[in-house]
Amino acid sequence: MSIVRPPRLRRLIQLYVGLILYGVSAAMMLLAGLGVDPWDVLHQGLSRRFGLGVGTWVIIVGALVLLLWIPLRQRPGFGTLNNVLAIGLVVNLVLGAVPPVHGLAARLVVMTSGVVLNGIATGAYIGAGLGPGPRDGLMTGLAARGYSIRVVRTGIELTVLLAGWLLGGTLGLGTVVYALGIGPIAHLSIPRLAIGAQARA
Repeated sequence: MSIVRPPRLRRLIQLYVGLILYGVSAAMMLLAGLGVDPWDVLHQGLSRRFGLGVGTWVIIVGALVLLLWIPLRQRPGFGTLNNVLAIGLVVNLVLGAVPPVHGLAARLVVMTSGVVLNGIATGAYIGAGLGPGPRDGLMTGLAARGYSIRVVRTGIELTVLLAGWLLGGTLGLGTVVYALGIGPIAHLSIPRLAIGAQARA
């Protein structure tokens, strides 16, 4: 019995597909205008307070979070570095090309679809096995210091949510739907999209 290593090309393709879809899903929630996930509340708040596009703040915050890995002795992977750039670029591209959604029914559909797509995209880029995103690595790095993952994740999410709200980011139904839905969706998508997890001879 031996593990069959999938081609690296497949990992790269899945990584980039996952990151692109993640950026699209984040933009969908922003376009729906019904509330976004905690980190995007922060990015949106920073954009409204200091200017620059939301996607640009995704990149800036991601780079700053990556610096926090240094004292935690976390090592970024190829996917980590791409995560910092790709998602923010896609968010800016979509927001620049697609107008905001109007009509409550349409906004609800776009918002819900964005949450589902986000969970699938998370499974895709994590499943590629080329390194976690900067925010995920911060969580796992703190957890490795002996803190509960649940406590760390909750503390980080609440902190950025509060900071984003104080800066003018949008909380709403989408924020609640994301908080309740992303865990179960990612729980299903991550193992199913993990390359090599079940590739055994």
